[in-house]
Amino acid sequence: MPAPDSDTPPQGEARGYDRVSHGYAPDGRPLAPPPVPLKDIVDEVVENLSATAKAEIALIEARSELALHGVSWTAGWGAVAASAAGIAMLALAFGAILVLLPHVGPLLATLIVVGVLLAIAAFAGWRAQVAYGDIRTALRRDLTNEEPDD
Repeated sequence: MPAPDSDTPPQGEARGYDRVSHGYAPDGRPLAPPPVPLKDIVDEVVENLSATAKAEIALIEARSELALHGVSWTAGWGAVAASAAGIAMLALAFGAILVLLPHVGPLLATLIVVGVLLAIAAFAGWRAQVAYGDIRTALRRDLTNEEPDD
């Protein structure tokens, strides 16, 4: 009598492997999938290239939009800075003429106006410099480059 823990089936019973392959294929080799036609492969490659081209065009459009945004803000804030600096220079010149007058009042008024206009020009110049960074980012060749451009 065989031991109860043995792996051998008892005599008289058929093995229950029922079409399970252990290195032997009773029905022959499995069928290979049919080959993919060359036309389908070419169509898929063309479709992938088309999608890649569309993505590149979208990237170029996005970069141009960013550059346009940067240019417009840079020009705007630069115009404000230039105008404020020009007005400050005019005020300084007129103030200097007025200082020659025997009164002290025009000098203090001129200094206040010049100080305020120079503060506005400094702020506008700083904003123009910040907007210029958008232009540099948009025109950078390598967008993943984290190092600043020279």
